[in-house]
Amino acid sequence: MGPRKRPETQKTPEVVVRPKSKRNRSPWELEPEAKKLCLKGPGPSRRFDSGCLWAGLASLRVPPPCSIVRALHQHKLGTAAWPSLQQGLQQSFLNSLASYRIFQKAAPFDRRATSLAWHPTHPSTLAVGSKGGDILLWNFGIKDKPTFIKGIGAGGSITGLKFNPLNTNQFFTSSMEGTTRLQDFKGNTLRVFASSGTCNFWFCSLDVSVRSRVVVTGDNVGNVILLNMDGRELWNLRMHKKKVTHVALNPCCDWFLATASVDQTVKIWDLRQVRGKSSFLYSLLHRHPVNAAHFSPDGAQLLTTDQKSEIRVYSASQWDCPPSLIPHPHRHFQHLTPIKATWHPRYNLIVVGRYPDPNFKSCTSHELRTIDVFDGSSGKMMYQLYDPESSGIMSLNEFNPMGDTLASVMGYHILIWSQEEAGKRK
Repeated sequence: MGPRKRPETQKTPEVVVRPKSKRNRSPWELEPEAKKLCLKGPGPSRRFDSGCLWAGLASLRVPPPCSIVRALHQHKLGTAAWPSLQQGLQQSFLNSLASYRIFQKAAPFDRRATSLAWHPTHPSTLAVGSKGGDILLWNFGIKDKPTFIKGIGAGGSITGLKFNPLNTNQFFTSSMEGTTRLQDFKGNTLRVFASSGTCNFWFCSLDVSVRSRVVVTGDNVGNVILLNMDGRELWNLRMHKKKVTHVALNPCCDWFLATASVDQTVKIWDLRQVRGKSSFLYSLLHRHPVNAAHFSPDGAQLLTTDQKSEIRVYSASQWDCPPSLIPHPHRHFQHLTPIKATWHPRYNLIVVGRYPDPNFKSCTSHELRTIDVFDGSSGKMMYQLYDPESSGIMSLNEFNPMGDTLASVMGYHILIWSQEEAGKRK
């Protein structure tokens, strides 16, 4: 069957370049009552308190540039260990966050944004999907108008979005329309990988492996489907009791699959050994439904986000050991895009939006809706990004593959953060 043309409109997204303002101050300038991080004491799990709004910032010490150059030279000579060099680079990056500002905005949708994906080879290009099924393809590094693909409206929510690693002029989507499909930049449907054929069942998540040439997608009743790149179904199994909110293939061992669900579990699977719903390797029980499960870029850790107030970090080599627990307010709300913590692509850092909760143990009055950055090893709060002119809840936050530009989704809006001087050049 030939490609099916998706409807398009001539709607031009609103793109605003925000000039430098005196109001663009760092968070601690807005909140002088900074509090220090408090370790909550011994227990079966490492547990950290992230409620103190500016936790850990006062103690952040970053090596000067010369020390990084010295460390690089020592590493080249074999006299410096790689972990110490990596830590120095990470600290330098954390220091640079003080100069990050929102330098571009877009508000192209008539419904809230629901998904986000960076282009794998163009660091200034991203795709964003909306609750109405609209998709924006935006290269903010050029002045050309972004590409806008019109969706079906109500019932078309884009729940998953991935660029095709074999052809980056194409992308995969999963949606409440009841399909997981491959599309081109003009909105043409190139292949339908899965279709429910009814409005009662839809697809909530997807991931793609270039090495194994497979597509995996999960639906709203707990089924997970594995297909090859030609669209042939390899298996279709009910792996969870309820909706599968997230599926993720390990970037280093792509036969390793993590699935997250509102049944309060994250399950780990070996794709080579899947025989049925009981053939999982591990089932990681959570206290609340789970929004996401992301493998770290090196595949050694798994980051999960629940629908209440907890972020977890599991070690891929010790699934049975208690995880690191990071208390963090990001509760679920029906009309809010679910908050999902993500990894920085180059450093062991976690990025997540904050939704202040008065019932959260360490909530403070007038708490800001920041983007929080945690150390993935210690669980300590390292930095918080905040712009008083864009003070809504940042549901989705992802750095581009180079790790120097951050995209955020705030309701209807798409925000691009970068260092102030870099933003002027862009």
